[in-house]
Amino acid sequence: MRKIEERFPNDVVVIGVHSGKYIAERETSRIREASLRYDIRHPIVNDRQFRVWRSYAVRAWPTIAVVDRNGYLVGAHAGEFTAEMFDPLLESLSEGSVSSTPHSFKAERPGIEPGILRYPDKVAVDGARIAISDTGNHRVVYGELENPHRMKTSRVFTGLQRRERSGEDTDTFRSPQGLAFAGERLYVADSASHIVAVLDVSRGDGRVLAGTGEQMRTRSDRANGALSSPWDLCVIDGEIYVAMAGVHQLWAIDAATGDARVHCGAGGEDIADGPLRDALLAQPMGITTDGNRLYFADAESSAIRWADARTSGSVGTIVGTGLFDFGDTDGNGDKVRMQHQQGLAARGNELLIADSYNDALKWVDIETREARTWVRGFHEPGGVAVAEHHAYVADTNAHRIMVVDYETAAIAPLEIVG
Repeated sequence: MRKIEERFPNDVVVIGVHSGKYIAERETSRIREASLRYDIRHPIVNDRQFRVWRSYAVRAWPTIAVVDRNGYLVGAHAGEFTAEMFDPLLESLSEGSVSSTPHSFKAERPGIEPGILRYPDKVAVDGARIAISDTGNHRVVYGELENPHRMKTSRVFTGLQRRERSGEDTDTFRSPQGLAFAGERLYVADSASHIVAVLDVSRGDGRVLAGTGEQMRTRSDRANGALSSPWDLCVIDGEIYVAMAGVHQLWAIDAATGDARVHCGAGGEDIADGPLRDALLAQPMGITTDGNRLYFADAESSAIRWADARTSGSVGTIVGTGLFDFGDTDGNGDKVRMQHQQGLAARGNELLIADSYNDALKWVDIETREARTWVRGFHEPGGVAVAEHHAYVADTNAHRIMVVDYETAAIAPLEIVG
């Protein structure tokens, strides 16, 4: 939307209409936080009862509608699009300006004021080492745990070496998300730059491992090495497995060469089990491993699923039944309901889930498919990591990392010192 505003600053007014699929997405306070998190500058209507949706006969997310200065609907498009697609139509409508000054809008301050962190989305722990994707500040914070509740920051990563073969300006983080340790390396998935980066935590430098800095939209983009909204990652035996949210797939990237391939998912958005390449996923936003299998949070189907790491395996579902089956219900198997989970971590035979839109942490037994709520009271948590005695939670909309004791379920904020 911003590109359209920039291309037609005096002729186009952009108004976002948010018709929330999830119950949590219909709360104005959450919409406000999302607009601040993603630096959205245009005004947004909370169409919580789908009145605007119905009046424009909308059938899919996203949909763009173009209304001329007389109030007539003159064009619409359902699905992903680029600003350039609308140039011919907007140029034909822009004879004479709507106004003499560009329109600008900025949301009010967040419900909870940021501190050191701003909308942190993921956290990773490896022994005494800890890393935080400080997503709203476009950086990765790395340090050591002096004790379970105190982090001593030793490095802050914002820049990367440019990737010569792409020629793109991918030398800064734009929205770092998933993190994974592998020795002295820390791998980072950046969803807005569409890259996977590798940081050397001992030397303090980093480089782009995969991705061109532009979103993959065509076969040509893919052939040139582009990625599409990588959201989280984990490492098994020299391969980096990526939750590629933008194309509803899991990818594998060779840690040595940066070569990328589709690991599972046919590309359509749905929940369907089966052989790796035939299965359907729905915006995977969290991924972890027990060393053998991959486990991932399929956010748009509110599901927790698994995929074999070997190339001849399959995909299965632990909890979750459909794109529009969501809620907040513990239990077993198909009776379980969660709401847009975005993070998970493996501990023994269980998975710890950041049930993001339910503001809760939940345990899911991998074998029995039993789900039970553990702790509530978070603010749209995006990520979780497990250590020996404590869990670490990226409490995204509260701008903090929380520490939860396994035995007592006591919750305390992580103190971050410079």
